[in-house]
Amino acid sequence: MKTLELGYIHINDIIIGSESKVENGVLYVDEAAVKALVLEDEFLKDVHFDVAKPGESTRITPVKDVIEPRVKVEGPGGVFPGMVNKVEAVGEGKTNVLKGMAVVTAGKIVGFQEGVIDMSGPGADYTPFSKTINFVMVCEPADSLLATDPEATLPIDNEKKPEYERAVRMAGLKVAAYLGELAKNVTPDETEVFSTPNLKEGMELYPDLPRVVYVAMLQTQGLLHDTYVYGVDAKRTLSTMMWPTEIMDGAIVSGNCVSACDKNPTYIHENNPVVHELFKQHGKTINFVGVIITNENVYLADKQRSSDWAAKLCELLGVDGAIVTQEGFGNPDTDLIMNTKKIELKGVKTAIVTDEYAGQDGKSQSLADADPLADAVVTGGNANQVIILPKMDKVIGMLDYVDVIAGGHAGSLREDGTIEAEIQVITSATNEMGFNKLSAR
Repeated sequence: MKTLELGYIHINDIIIGSESKVENGVLYVDEAAVKALVLEDEFLKDVHFDVAKPGESTRITPVKDVIEPRVKVEGPGGVFPGMVNKVEAVGEGKTNVLKGMAVVTAGKIVGFQEGVIDMSGPGADYTPFSKTINFVMVCEPADSLLATDPEATLPIDNEKKPEYERAVRMAGLKVAAYLGELAKNVTPDETEVFSTPNLKEGMELYPDLPRVVYVAMLQTQGLLHDTYVYGVDAKRTLSTMMWPTEIMDGAIVSGNCVSACDKNPTYIHENNPVVHELFKQHGKTINFVGVIITNENVYLADKQRSSDWAAKLCELLGVDGAIVTQEGFGNPDTDLIMNTKKIELKGVKTAIVTDEYAGQDGKSQSLADADPLADAVVTGGNANQVIILPKMDKVIGMLDYVDVIAGGHAGSLREDGTIEAEIQVITSATNEMGFNKLSAR
C-alpha cells in the first residue's frame, strides 16, 4: 500500500517584501532572495515579480508554465525529483501544499504557443488560473540568446530557444520549491489522504470491483514540446507504470509550448483531475490500479512502439477499463486513436478525454484521426471558438506577441486594447485532462 497525505495551507494573499514566510494565510516573499535564486542561471539577465489576484483588471501574457508550490514534510525524496531535488522515488509520506496560489512564468516568448490569463472579464471564465492568486515571474533572457536577424518574428534566436526554455522552466520550478519550503513546518488547514494498494492487495481488497487504469499521454514531440518525468525527457522512455501519488509530488513537470488552451501546465499535473476523480471512486465503484504514462512522439515507428506498450501493459494488468487523456492536437490525435484502438482490442473498455479543433463555426472534423472503437469521448470544448477580450488596466508581461501566438492573428490586438482571438490563446481553456468547466454534449 502506497499512502500520501497532502496538507493544504490556504493562501489568501501574497505580499512581496524583504522577508519570506507563511503566516496566517499570507505568503510573504523576499524579493531579493528569490531574484538571486532565479539569476543563478546565466541565460537569464533579469526577472521582475508581481502579484495578480482574482477579480482584478489584470492580464498576464505570454504565459509559459503554472506551478503549485509543494514541499515534502515526511517520506522519501523531494518535490520535482530529478529537477530541483535528487532523483528518488516520491509519492508517499506527507507533502504540504500552498493552496489557492500559483507561480506563473512569463516574459519574452519562448515559442509561438504561449498563453493569456485574464484575472477578470469574459476571458477569466475560460481559465482556472483566474481563480488563483498568482505570483508572476517575468523573465528577461540574456543578450546572448536574442535573435540578431532584423526580420525575426520572435525575440529568441532559433538555435538558442531550448536554452531559454530550460532557463525559464527551471526558474519557475526553483521558485515554487523555495516558496513551498516556507510551509514545511506550518500546520495545514486541512488534509487529504490518498492510498493505492499494490496489485495483489487490490485484488484481495476489491475482488468484485472493475479494475481501472489511467493512461496519461505526455506531450513529447520535441522542438519545445516536451514533458519531463523524474527529470528525464519522456520521449526517451517507453510506456511505463507509476503510482498515482508520484504525480502529486511533482514527478511529472511541463516543459512544452503547445497551444495554451490544451497545455497541461505543471500545476495541472500536480492536481491531475482524472487521478483525483479515480481516487474518489476507488474502493467504491472501481479498483483504481494505477497510472500508465506514455508519450506522443512525431515518427510513426515511435507512435507504434508506445501504443503497443500501453496496450500491452493494460493486458498484463488485467484491467477492465481505461481512461485515456492526451495533450496537444493534430499529430497527437494519432497517438490518442492508436492507444484507444489497441487497448480496446485487448478487451479493455476505454473512455478518452480530449478537446476539439472544429473550426470557428464548430462544423469541421473535431480530431485529426478517428476510429469506430473510440466511441466514449469527453470533450473539453472547441479551441477555435472566437472571443473578444476587453482591455485590462494592467498587463503583467507584454502584449507584443498577441498577434503571433496560436489562436491569434494579424490584428488580434486592436487599437483600443481589446483582443479578438480564438480561446486557443487562453491558458487551459480546453484542458484535455478536464481541469476546467468547458465541455459539450
